[in-house]
Amino acid sequence: MAETLLDVRDLRVDFATEKGTVRALFGVSFSVAPGETVGLVGESGCGKSTTARAVLRLLQPTAGEVLYRAEADSDDPDAPLEVVDIALADKQVLRRLRRDMQIVFQDPFASLNPRMTVASIVAEPLLVHGIGSRSERMDRVKELLQVVGLNPEHTNRYPHEFSGGQRQRIGVARALALNPSFMVLDEPVSALDVSIQAQVLNLMEDLQSEFGLTYLFIAHDLSVVRHMADRVAVMYLGKIAELADRDTLYERPMHPYSHALLSAVPIPDPEVERRRRRILLEGDIPSPANPPSGCRFHTRCPIAQNPGVCSEDVPELREIEPDHFVACHFPEVKKII
Repeated sequence: MAETLLDVRDLRVDFATEKGTVRALFGVSFSVAPGETVGLVGESGCGKSTTARAVLRLLQPTAGEVLYRAEADSDDPDAPLEVVDIALADKQVLRRLRRDMQIVFQDPFASLNPRMTVASIVAEPLLVHGIGSRSERMDRVKELLQVVGLNPEHTNRYPHEFSGGQRQRIGVARALALNPSFMVLDEPVSALDVSIQAQVLNLMEDLQSEFGLTYLFIAHDLSVVRHMADRVAVMYLGKIAELADRDTLYERPMHPYSHALLSAVPIPDPEVERRRRRILLEGDIPSPANPPSGCRFHTRCPIAQNPGVCSEDVPELREIEPDHFVACHFPEVKKII
């Protein structure tokens, strides 16, 4: 934990249903360094948002560790940082950690209370944690609105009086209210118009640079992730298939699922687009309630050795190259143009 802010180890989340147990996450492991942006990508339903909510303990993990390097509960500003397992933390510890860990949700229409004014929404974290007087909280609200590019005079307006992009900025202001170190961005631009997406992404980059924030960035748009992330983890059916730095993953992926995802990203060059081969995966994503044996991707994998190790043995996430981890029995280096 010396060089990491967040260290997730073998995280598992199970949901009990009438038809049995659904394993939404099965052995997810990754780390995030201070000031870094780690991207989580994958198809809908692969477990990205579940991972985010389990990391913040909005969902109770079934097993595993979520180690966070937090400030010690002490009045001494020079007290050493302590490592807290969020998965096992009690309510008192969690309440203290909430000030340092925040989330920006996917849908700005659903994540803001329509009956509350902007002032009440942004000031709520301050009120809950007993920070400042009423006038001090209002000053902080206006300061935050200005930071995210909104008019500080609009504090008495309601969410329906703002556009989608402006609502998302309100959500960002609320997340920044307690001066967090770590923020989860759960598909923060997927519900916005393309013209607005760039504005919100640039805002997040500027805030990270200004306040030294650390991001776990979740998205299914690979172009957006390449713009934002330092390292990228590719998820499939509740497990991480590949983890590498951004340039390595996008230029030299090694997992066949990563190849397929990247082959679908459009390239603004007709000649290059015409030359490259699109990898089409056959079949549907298996149900998490009844995942395939062995490698979870083998039922759709174009290079699976079936019958054989792919259908019988679970591949471990192993380091194939320096800082390049792949969960595949037959990793293949391929350059994506």
